[in-house]
Amino acid sequence: MGNTAVVVGGGIGGLAAAIGLRRIGWEVTVLERASTLEDAGAGISLAANGLRALDELGVGDAVREAARGQYNGGTRTPQGGWLARMDGSALEKAVGTPIMGIPRATLHRLLRDSLPTSALLIGAEADWVERPGPGTVRVGCGERVLDADLVVAADGIASNVRSHLFPAHPGPLYSGSTVLRAITEQAVDLPTDFELTWGHGAEFGHIAFPDGRAEWHAVLNLPAGTRFADPLEELRSRFHAWHDPIPALLEATRPAVVLQHDVNELRTPLPSYTVGRTALLGDAAHAMTPHLGQGACQALEDAVTLAAALATEPTVKAALARYDAERRPRSQAVARAARQAGRMGQQLSHPLAVALRNTAMRLTPSRAATHMILRHHAWVPPQLS
Repeated sequence: MGNTAVVVGGGIGGLAAAIGLRRIGWEVTVLERASTLEDAGAGISLAANGLRALDELGVGDAVREAARGQYNGGTRTPQGGWLARMDGSALEKAVGTPIMGIPRATLHRLLRDSLPTSALLIGAEADWVERPGPGTVRVGCGERVLDADLVVAADGIASNVRSHLFPAHPGPLYSGSTVLRAITEQAVDLPTDFELTWGHGAEFGHIAFPDGRAEWHAVLNLPAGTRFADPLEELRSRFHAWHDPIPALLEATRPAVVLQHDVNELRTPLPSYTVGRTALLGDAAHAMTPHLGQGACQALEDAVTLAAALATEPTVKAALARYDAERRPRSQAVARAARQAGRMGQQLSHPLAVALRNTAMRLTPSRAATHMILRHHAWVPPQLS
């Protein structure tokens, strides 16, 4: 019998990990606690590092076909003035691809389609994880008990497995911002593929999709737990005077599809991404703020790195040590950079600080801005094939 793994969590990171493990010959079972796969979520941007990881997993071409390259756009003020332009062609020349925008539900579906249906258990929550012996890890799932050679905890920012492994860790903390997002009901005439607009303690952005619809998001500095009786009407009121096409994007959205989530992060870094034969992956390991658009990309990097280590190291113990050594420094550095980007971008609210930030951005050469992006995008995955 070959090596077996249980992946806890059927999100982007968990599905990617399952695909990677199967590509190196492992037998994998994915536990997804949701009773139905509704594919909730809006849109996602995939940078070169995430796309390269998807290539190693064998789904990169399918994702590109369903996505739209973000070639033009940038960052603006609420009045419409440009703070920085994005040159997708220059990015493509530097790293081989522009950033790609895709509905999150589509990415989920493409990842699931790469797995046999028998590998995904829906409505199955991991109740406990224990190590009965040196070469086995055991997962309790309702009345079912699964023995495996490895457990991959990809159960998100509120990871139960992480809490069990690191009971003294403070867990996720509120970043100070909440995000509302949706995908428009119909196509919207957009002059750009991608935009961010920064006000005082507020951000509005959009990503265009191949069918003409768009994902938009609004990030606001608010107390944790703030909710609105009519979220869409609240946003129309807050952003009605902001530049086009922001009002048009809100008008093209049904109220029922607007999602809201407080932005939480693992502000205290974990001391390790592995304990025994359990590996933490994605948000369970390094949940970060969305200000660099790297959350999913880092989870995809995790998945490929873990599979490559298991394929080449002589033991699971050695593979997990390598995974932790390769992934923890990079992903925690990206998380710190995302936090800093938020503080200097969307979360900045003092008028003088905003004015200084805007001036600095206008004076920054486009080549320097591209170089800053490449720090995170220029990652080369280990080969699985």
